[in-house]
Parts: sequence; structure tokens; C-alpha cells
Amino acid sequence: MNTLTVIGLGAGDFNQLQMGVYKKLKAARKLYVRTVDHPVLGELSAEGLQFESFDTVYEKHGSFQPVYEEIAETLVAAAAIEDVMYAVPGHPLVAEQTVQLLIAAADAGKVKLVIEGGQSFLDPIFGALKIDPIEGFQLLDGTSFSMHDINMRQHILIAQVYDTFSASEVKLTLMEKYDDEYPVTVVTAAGSAQEKLVTVPLYELDQSVEVNNLTTVYVPPVKSQEEALRDWATFRQIIAVLRGPNGCPWDQKQTHESLKKYLLEEAHEYLAAVDAEDDFAMIEELGDVLLQVFLHAQIGEDQGYFTLEDVLASISEKMIRRHPHVFGDLSVEDAEGVVANWEVIKAEEKGISDKPLLEEEYRASSALQTAYNYQKRAAKVGFDWPDVDGAWDKFAEEWQEFRNEVTKGTSASRLDEFGDVLFTLVNLARFYKLNPEEAMLHANEKFARRFGYVEAKVKESGKPFSDYTLEQLDAFWNEAKQLEKE
Repeated sequence: MNTLTVIGLGAGDFNQLQMGVYKKLKAARKLYVRTVDHPVLGELSAEGLQFESFDTVYEKHGSFQPVYEEIAETLVAAAAIEDVMYAVPGHPLVAEQTVQLLIAAADAGKVKLVIEGGQSFLDPIFGALKIDPIEGFQLLDGTSFSMHDINMRQHILIAQVYDTFSASEVKLTLMEKYDDEYPVTVVTAAGSAQEKLVTVPLYELDQSVEVNNLTTVYVPPVKSQEEALRDWATFRQIIAVLRGPNGCPWDQKQTHESLKKYLLEEAHEYLAAVDAEDDFAMIEELGDVLLQVFLHAQIGEDQGYFTLEDVLASISEKMIRRHPHVFGDLSVEDAEGVVANWEVIKAEEKGISDKPLLEEEYRASSALQTAYNYQKRAAKVGFDWPDVDGAWDKFAEEWQEFRNEVTKGTSASRLDEFGDVLFTLVNLARFYKLNPEEAMLHANEKFARRFGYVEAKVKESGKPFSDYTLEQLDAFWNEAKQLEKE
């Protein structure tokens, strides 16, 4: 089998080229280069070295991945005929996707691959920026990284920033985490005679700086929490400090039990923001819900029972396990099929149990939600009306029984029958796919909003409530309703 040798051209100009690499390039019978856009190749071409580049392949495709794949396929095919050498900028094993594809081809037995040396761009960049990589650094691909890859507390080097378009994409991704004014440094031809470092605000990255094939973007570590407010680690650290020995006395004394009411309250406030279709309020209220989650996780960690990582692992594993139609090979037709399969998986997870069916459906925080849960669980085993007409008939029956008890019953019997009325109303809500808890929250919010208008009108008049008749107050109420419609 012929040999495909990959060799690195180094990170700078001809004077930096290693002698061993130079000799091997000169001795190559068939030489391919990924791109001619490298200062070493100009000098070698002047010495008569002949090579074939893949620059035309870049022009054929609209994204980088098919370019890399075509280059790798061409090289494997060429190596089937004769020994081939392939030269890439820097070091072959640093930020070279084509080489990774060739390694995969070699592992599959398609080609005999040898990887030679070459100076990567990392050493001269560390020298140019005067940073020590032991402090922690990331090397990211400017053509494919996302904001989720970024560790804001480390030195970040972003390679593969070839042109204005790629610089713009890098800028937009970074701006999802960093402030627009955050300083970034554009390093070009590090370690060579043409070395150039330009520091600009992030928003100018694609506007005032020239980038090329030898460009790397450097993002320094954040120096304060205020610079990393969009980072999950920052929020976790804030919660840990609040719960720590020098933290907040209120946060320090909280327990899982004491926080229960706040989690319920924040969830309700978020639902109100959803009903109001207020995106800014949703952001704020989701933050409050997230605060409760992180506080409970921190309490678990402080007590040595569980950590936030345990919470993440549990829900991640559950989502993968219960979505085999996404992460596996199961096929479902629609959302109903997803729900049905979810229930099957849940049943398999719990196994056969002697527990009463309704045992896990009780919710101490809400009688409405408990009734809803009970009815849903009973319906799953066939204890349900065949259609909504049965639920309506049951409501009419219970309503009449309540009316009868109002006339001739006791306080206890009235309470009992009124509970039955509410229970049948919950059943009707279930048939119409309405959550009674959510409906009640909506009704409460609506009442508070409209009564607030009535109260404001009374205060405007300078008179007390006692000076108004019910009809007058009801007129204010109707005004509030009308304003909401407008």
C-alpha cells in the first residue's frame, strides 16, 4: 500500500521552517497543499518546488465541511496510485479537520497514513500574547464553535478565522456571552517578521481589522463577575457565596422545606408573565425560578446529599431515555404517540408496584392540582366517562345536590357537596384539556387586576369605599373589563 504523508508548514514565514520539514518537502514526488495562502509556499515555489493546491475546492462549496471531505477523498484516491505528501499550515494535528478525516480513513484501512512534524501556531501566539497556557486555555474552531463551548475564565484562542464573514460569525457568537465593548486581540502571522497584534472592542472585530489565513482571535479571561453574568458558573458561584460563611443570613438559614412556598410562588408569577405575553417579564420570572432550583441544589451540596451535577445528570439521562424517537431508533407518528410512549417507559422504569395508584398524585400545595392528578391517573386505567357528556351530567347532578343542601342541609353536608361540585368542574377542565390550577391562577390575577382598577378609581375620588354603592363599584369593574378589551 502506498503512503500518504502529512506534514506541517509551520506557523510563520520561511525563516521559521524546520530544516527537516524543508528537506522532506523538497524530496516529495507528489505534493499537495491545502492552500497556497501561506508565506512558506511562495519561497518554495521560487525555488522550483511544484505542488497542487485545493484552493479551487473552497470555491465549489458554501461551507467548510464538504471542502474538507472532498480534500480527504481526493488524497485517499491519489494515495491509491502512488506515494503522496500533503502539506498543511502549522502542525498537522492542530486545528486541521482534513487530517482528522484522513486519520478516520486510515483507521478504516483505506490508506496508510504517516504524520510528520511542523510548528503549530500555538507556541508563537503564546509568545506574542505573553500568556502562560498553564493558566488554562481553549482552542476553538471559528467555523463551528458555539457560545456553549466558551469558558469565560480561560484564555480563548479562536482559529480558522479566514475572512470578514468568518470574523463576523465569531463576533456574533462571542456577543452572546460577552459585552459588546469587551477587548479582543487579532493576532496575525505570530512569530514571523509580519507579526501583528491589534486589540479592538468586540463589536469592531469584523469591521476595522484585516484577517487572513494566518489570523487567530484571542479573547482574554474575564476579570470580574460583572463581566461574566451570562455564564452559568457565575450564577452558581453567587449562590454558593450567599450560602457561605460570609454570605447572607437569610440565604444561610433556608432549607428545602422553607423554600417550598417560594418555588410555587415564582412558578405562578412566571405563568402570569406567559399569560401577559411579556418577554421581559418571562426573563425576570424564569430567573427567579432558576434561583430556587440553584438554592435547592446548593442546600443539597452543603448537606452532602447531592449536587447540581446530580440534578443535571438525572434529568439529562431521563430525557434521553424517554425520547428514544429522538436519541434512538424508535419511530412515532405524532405528539400523542410521544405521550403514549412516555407513559410506557415510565411504567417500565417504576416496574410492577403494590403502591396504590393515587399515592404519588397527591400535592399538598394544591387541592385543585391533586384532584386533576387523581382524575388523570384513574382515567388511565379506564375509570372515566366515555365522553364529556358524562362529565356534564355528573356536574348537573352534583350542582343540584349542593342546591338541595343549601336549602335543608348542614354546614358539613354543604361543604361536602360543594367539594363534589368543584371536583366535577376539575373533571370538565380535564376533558377540555385545561389545567384547573392554571385557570384558577388566571382568574385570581384577573380579579386582582380589575379590583386594582376599582380601588384606584375610589382613591381618585378621595372618598372611602363605604360611600359607594355596589352598583357604582360594579360600574368601575365594567370599565376595567372594557379597557382590557381595548
